[in-house]
Amino acid sequence: MGRARGRLGRAVRRKRRAASAGLAVVAAALAVGGTDAQASRGAAPPEVKPSPAAVRMVSAPVRIADAATVRLLRPGDRVDVVAAERTGPPRVVASGARVAEVPAPDQGVGDGGALVVLSVPRDTARALVGAGAVARLAVALC
Repeated sequence: MGRARGRLGRAVRRKRRAASAGLAVVAAALAVGGTDAQASRGAAPPEVKPSPAAVRMVSAPVRIADAATVRLLRPGDRVDVVAAERTGPPRVVASGARVAEVPAPDQGVGDGGALVVLSVPRDTARALVGAGAVARLAVALC
């Protein structure tokens, strides 16, 4: 019986030592790494920046000068939109824009071209509107 008690006592002491060592490691990790409790003690919380994927997409109707090119497009296609002004070289206004819709051709519209609806970030939509007002727009499939 005495032997069993001795073994039991040693086992309990070993478990206490292991538990104490584990608690010491956890305490050291918390002391080095800090906790979120620091933010509640007056420190400013970390600034959260939106991820690039969180950019809001909008639908931008764009009139493309070549109607035949627009007829080749299907929803889901990716295109680059190029603005060709009378002065200066052509410039890419939107890169990798997703085609959202290709409306049916308008009958009786005299200004030529064809309409396509692109899904683009809001800033790119503004650039497309501005470019469409002063230049002829073309698309290239990506």
